[in-house]
Amino acid sequence: MSASKRQMRLGAFLWATGHHIAAWRHPQAHVTAGVDIDHYTQLARTAEAAKFDMIFCEDAAGLREANVGIASQTSRSIGFEPISLLAALAVQTERIGLVSTASTSYNEPYGLARTFLSLDHLSGGRAGWNLVTSASPIEAANFGSMGLRPHADRYERAREFATVVAGLWQGTDGLDHDGQSFSVKDALDLPRSLQGAPVMVQAGASDVGRDLAARTADVVFTAAQTFEEAKAFYDDLKGRLAAYGREPDDIKIMPGVAPMVAETEAEAREKYEELQELIPDEVGVALLSSYLSISDLWRYPIDGPLPELPESEGMKSRQALVVEQSRRDGLSIRQLARHFAGARGHWRIVGTPAQIADELQARFEGGAADGFNVMPSWFPGELDAFCALVVPELQRRGLFRVEYEGCTLREHLGLKRPM
Repeated sequence: MSASKRQMRLGAFLWATGHHIAAWRHPQAHVTAGVDIDHYTQLARTAEAAKFDMIFCEDAAGLREANVGIASQTSRSIGFEPISLLAALAVQTERIGLVSTASTSYNEPYGLARTFLSLDHLSGGRAGWNLVTSASPIEAANFGSMGLRPHADRYERAREFATVVAGLWQGTDGLDHDGQSFSVKDALDLPRSLQGAPVMVQAGASDVGRDLAARTADVVFTAAQTFEEAKAFYDDLKGRLAAYGREPDDIKIMPGVAPMVAETEAEAREKYEELQELIPDEVGVALLSSYLSISDLWRYPIDGPLPELPESEGMKSRQALVVEQSRRDGLSIRQLARHFAGARGHWRIVGTPAQIADELQARFEGGAADGFNVMPSWFPGELDAFCALVVPELQRRGLFRVEYEGCTLREHLGLKRPM
């Protein structure tokens, strides 16, 4: 293999029992996984042994469904605060990157910058921050807010927030920032880290979200069902970088993918259908409602089409993706909810190691992705299967590393050290 051949980037998206909404009902799932550090340590070590670039922990500061009865029937009900979790995993791993979500709506730049820089030092330069603006009214209610801020206001705050954090990570004495939302005077009480600064990750796909990513992000997580959607997003975001004095390779775009793999296609499909059968309709519809920011989806016929929806102040890009899929594929609310519950709008692949590698390779080499954020349906089984079956196939094709070549997350991702 040529030393200069472009390499695929892989993240392992950790989420308690798994990404499928019914993961906790799988016969071999670890139901209390969300509060078991040994469980997360096992997952992190499995991903590191397979040479993943990073593990990623998402977060929301509140229950994800307004109906507590529904929330108790999902795989997303309990879980550690992720930065604390990654600090614990930093001493249980050696090379793999450690990325966590933290909201610009419910934190302050100085405190967040200090926390992530501390994690970066503790891990030897392996930390990353996934910037989100938080789109849930449930979260807003937990922080004394008067309600969810409008989408544009959240992103205006996020732009200033990211600017302040980047300045603090650069180690400039006397930052002296006095802006619309924040006032910060002092430098941090830590030197710059081994990788220069924690990696900046973002996931917003609206127009304003893409602009923020083009300005500040090193890595972008995104959702795309089809190659055409993925390619259009990739080209659009890469095309925005020049306006901010950046080059296309300065940002890595990693769409989410939910693989279900087995030695034969029939076995893989059987595993998938078994999980799908574990989704109660009320849970699937509740999950769909939360992402569409609509509370009364149940009042429409469940076997009828998705109704016309008002514009959301929540996750605009995800709402657009779901609506587009429902129209394109002619799905009823029930069908859409069941499909969505498997991976929350992300790309689902079911098949053999070769079939899954073929699909990943096509998007990677077709200019629709720099890598993928892997979202196993249930843990540890589907992460184990991907690492044992798909990773060796990618390595055999020369698409993915056999050994780590660097020590920091930036080195894994092929990112420049910030000046």
